[in-house]
Amino acid sequence: MGRQERQGRYEDGHGALHIDGVPAPVPLEIATSAHARSRGLLGRTGIEGALLLTPASGIHTFRMRFPLEVAYLDRDLRVLAVRLAPPNRLPLPPLRTRHVLEAEAGALTGWGVRAGTRVRVADATAPRRE
Repeated sequence: MGRQERQGRYEDGHGALHIDGVPAPVPLEIATSAHARSRGLLGRTGIEGALLLTPASGIHTFRMRFPLEVAYLDRDLRVLAVRLAPPNRLPLPPLRTRHVLEAEAGALTGWGVRAGTRVRVADATAPRRE
């Protein structure tokens, strides 16, 4: 069991996203600090895997260079909703959103993520210093 799982919270860094029904884990970036969450995917042209923003109740896509697919998660990492988020929008999150999972448009659906799916974060590494 990793340090983050023992403490019940996460740290900025990398990990693996395990999705119910998907045999292979998905590469995951974790953003927990205010700086990492506000930076998110801004300035990038894509992402391999997904980005978990935690805690987070919503997102925006202003100045994004590519469309996102967003999964809104409750406190137990159960998916409340999955929505497409084109650039320059402010999508409305569902009530009870505590974490947000972002990926390139179509990726989450391709991995089988939908409302009711449970995800798990594992194998997270120590925070990277920049």
